Amino acid sequence: MRKRIGLFLLLGLLVWSGLACNVSDLADRLSTPTAQGPVVEASPVVVVLTPTPLPPEVISQADVEEQLVINVAAQVSPAVVCVTVPDQFGVCIGSGFVIDQEGHVVTNNHVAVASDELLVTLADEHTVPARLVGTDPGTDLAVLQIEVPAGGLVVAELGDSANLQVGQRAIAIGNPFGLERTVTTGIVSSLGRTLTRDDSDFQIAEVIQTDAAINPGNSGGPLLDSQGRVIGVNTAIRSTTGTNSGIGFAIPVDVVKRVVPELIGEGRYRHPWVGVSGSTITPEMVDTLELPVDTGVLVYTVEPDSPAEEAGLRGGDREVIIAGRPVIAGGDILVAIGGQEVKRFEDLINYLSSRTSVGDRVTLTLLREGSEIEVEVTLQERPGDR
Repeated sequence: MRKRIGLFLLLGLLVWSGLACNVSDLADRLSTPTAQGPVVEASPVVVVLTPTPLPPEVISQADVEEQLVINVAAQVSPAVVCVTVPDQFGVCIGSGFVIDQEGHVVTNNHVAVASDELLVTLADEHTVPARLVGTDPGTDLAVLQIEVPAGGLVVAELGDSANLQVGQRAIAIGNPFGLERTVTTGIVSSLGRTLTRDDSDFQIAEVIQTDAAINPGNSGGPLLDSQGRVIGVNTAIRSTTGTNSGIGFAIPVDVVKRVVPELIGEGRYRHPWVGVSGSTITPEMVDTLELPVDTGVLVYTVEPDSPAEEAGLRGGDREVIIAGRPVIAGGDILVAIGGQEVKRFEDLINYLSSRTSVGDRVTLTLLREGSEIEVEVTLQERPGDR
């Protein structure tokens, strides 16, 4: 075996040597004067690298995805409007989208209250006055109305947000920095977020997080699925520079479908309210306070004349410093609402926002002095909305 390996190595060396000699001889002949003519310089060897073509199925898939976005943009862009004010005519302060042939336009509350007079520029470049129909700071939603001849509007189709999945496609259309009907794409990055705006004391529930580029001017525009259906209303970004950093937020369309009819009919939306404040239970709280559960909401305070007070909920009675922050201990622990588990305070907010209305009766499951109890509360209108 060793002799064979040695023989192969020897043969390889001889072949390589022969090739080297042939190349060397050829170079000498090409660069040496001859009797037949002048010196002939060797031409450089050019190596051309040809990329391997992509398989047809890969190209086909890329074309399908590209065409999908093209179709959504063509379908929905005519329903997207630019909201302007008279003293900044032609400059979009925000976006919106048409939801019916009666001329109702959904936008953000913070866009709608920017001026006493608003104008709306349509896709055909016509600008018309807009009337404020209703507004709700608690969801940052508002409805405007414009007068346009019947059949003269393109309407955006409302989808649903209950079945959204993290990772699915998200397409935003709006007017960032006044650049009308800009299309950006991304994915649904997270679901069930809560968002506190600077102009509101309350958290917005069930917020969609997306990495589709959202910038100032996108506010009020639609966030869409791959079928061109509205799944949310773009409302805010998280950024240290004031521009897109891949963290954008949209009000889910299921909240829009609950709130907008009341804004059109009543001019405002009544938010259901329990009347408690509290904190999500942390491991440090479990250890320090020797709590009987690892998750839930520790009730801090019960508001006077609230549904919680009427139902007999108990708040805390002493302050304890845990992990460097004050905690009000001794109150009830909320572990479920309407049979749905409550692990975080946000779960309570999201449940109230997405599943209840003022006047509904819901069951709260509590832990009190080591025992589990259930109490019923009748939801009232949140005081800050009256």
